[in-house]
Order: sequence, then structure tokens, then C-alpha cells
Amino acid sequence: MTALKEYQRLEATGLWRPEIGAQRREVVVALGDATLTIKDTSDRVLAHWSLAAISRATPRGQVPALFHPDGDPGEVLELPETERDMIDALERILRVVDRRRPRPGKLRVWLTGGAGAAILAAAVFWLPGALMTYSVNVVPQAKRAEIGSALLERITRVAGQPCDAPDAQAPLRRLAARVLGERRRDALVVLPEGPPDTAHLPGGRILLNRALIEDPEDPDVPAGFVLAEALRAATSDPLEDLLRHAGLMASLQLVTTGGLPAAALDAYAEDLLTVRRNDPVPTQQLIDAFAKAELRASPYAYALDVTGETTIALIEADPRAREGSRQVLTDADWLRLQGICGG
Repeated sequence: MTALKEYQRLEATGLWRPEIGAQRREVVVALGDATLTIKDTSDRVLAHWSLAAISRATPRGQVPALFHPDGDPGEVLELPETERDMIDALERILRVVDRRRPRPGKLRVWLTGGAGAAILAAAVFWLPGALMTYSVNVVPQAKRAEIGSALLERITRVAGQPCDAPDAQAPLRRLAARVLGERRRDALVVLPEGPPDTAHLPGGRILLNRALIEDPEDPDVPAGFVLAEALRAATSDPLEDLLRHAGLMASLQLVTTGGLPAAALDAYAEDLLTVRRNDPVPTQQLIDAFAKAELRASPYAYALDVTGETTIALIEADPRAREGSRQVLTDADWLRLQGICGG
């Protein structure tokens, strides 16, 4: 998009900070056709910045030069004087982007203002839920997955990086395939801190607290929690949950720009970890789902309430009480999975 052919393979070194208060780290910056890729010294990608949405935080000509994604000044890239080629390239890109921005005249301003007023009036007097419903219906699966990934990135800043012991990755995928189906083998994410038990994200990911893997003696327990969370996601659209929490303006921004405000994502991520509690799934719906999955319901019920008093209906109607579950994991896989967070 930049037409800067001479910079197609340009790379530089700099210092990158993912957020306010975070420690700066040395990175390698690579300029692509439409994105600026930020990698660590081991060549792992840390971030992608759209070239059309980069801002400079320091005055032109001043070094070191500080850049950040448009609208997110907390994430900063610092380029020293020695990387003048990269600084100059980014400056040229900023000028190209600025020249391509429309320069509305007075008539266009009035028309735009009138359209904005009409939209605002509709938002106030028309059912706000209609806009949210429209937003949910028009967002494609790829965008949902992108939003889910953005949420997971924010969640892991607080809850820690997903548990990823190498020996446990295959068992985790087998657990997901057993409960959710082969097409969702990569849907499960185990976090070292929160959510309280499970949560679901737009795009299909299901988050599990490490306690659901490490504490039970039976893999039927996490399987039951995954199954229950999948039912919640099927009856309560994850994107709709997010938009209800974020409010009307977030829905409007999603429809008009294809993105959500960073503040809305941050607030919802915090809510998932610290405030939100899972709504109970109707007992009969759970019983039917456990029967279809050939999974015992009692281990899940006792994990919810060790006394069984509040889950007695699920225990008594356990569809696999006699024959037991169709195998969830082998003993060896279960032991490996329980070490997914490193002990």
C-alpha cells in the first residue's frame, strides 16, 4: 500500500514496549507491504502494526523516534539514530497515508454531520438492540476469531501466558476433539490464573482455569466443564455477550470500522477474569448433551457442588451412570495433561 519498493526488505533494531509500565525489550522490526512486523531476537513475532494506522509520538526530525499504533499510545516502538533508513521509511509512509485521507469541504462536513446526527437519533429512538443484533449477524467468522485473539492477548497480560508444556499439547487437543469434535481440536486454552472455571471467546476458543486440569482425579471433570461451556456459547453468542458489555457505541464502531475500541476489549477481558460468573445451563439441556457425548454427568455435578445438594437432579439423571463414559483420555494422556502448566 505504500509503494515504497526500495524498502520492501528493510529491517531495523529498536526497543519495544507492549503497554504502559511494561519493560522495554530489544526487537527486530521488518517493513512489509502493509504491515510493520515486530519480532524478538529469536524471530518470534510479537506484534503486527498496520502501516495505515501508525502514529509518531515525537516531532519529526527528533531522535530517537517513537512510534505507536494509532489510538494506542501505550504500545511504543523506539528507533535510534542508527536506524535512520527505517525512520525515514516510516515518515514517508505517514506522509502518504496523510495525503490519501479525504479533505472534506463545508458541504461534505454538513452532510457528514447530518448523517451522524441521523445515526445518533436512530441510536437513541430506535431499539439499540437492533443495531447490536445486526452487528452480531454481519460479523464473519474470521473477524470473530480476530476479536477473540485480541481478547485472549489482553487476558494473558493478567492471567499469564497459556500453559504449554510440550507433552500436554496432544492430550489437550484430544480432549477438545473428544468433547467438541475433530474440527475444534485447537479450541481449548488453559490459563494459570483465571477465569474462575471456564469462559468462551468470540471465534470458538474456550478458556479453562488450570485448577480444572490439575485438581480432579478424573478427566470426566474437565470434559464436563468444556461441554457445559460449549452449551453456553451455543445459546449465548460470545460476540453478543461482548457487545452487550461494551455498549451501543462499540456495536456502531464494529459495523462502521470493523474493529472494537481497545478500552472495550480491556474492560471485557477484566470482567471475564474477575467479575463474570457463568450462568447455569438448564439441567435437562445438560443431561441431553452428556448423553449425546457419552459422558458421565456426576463428576461434573460433584465438581460444582461437592455435597451434590444443588446438583442432585443432574446426578440422579446421569445418562451414563451405569456403563460409564466413553473414554475421554487414556491414563497416560491424562497424567501428561495434568502437567500442562509445569507442575
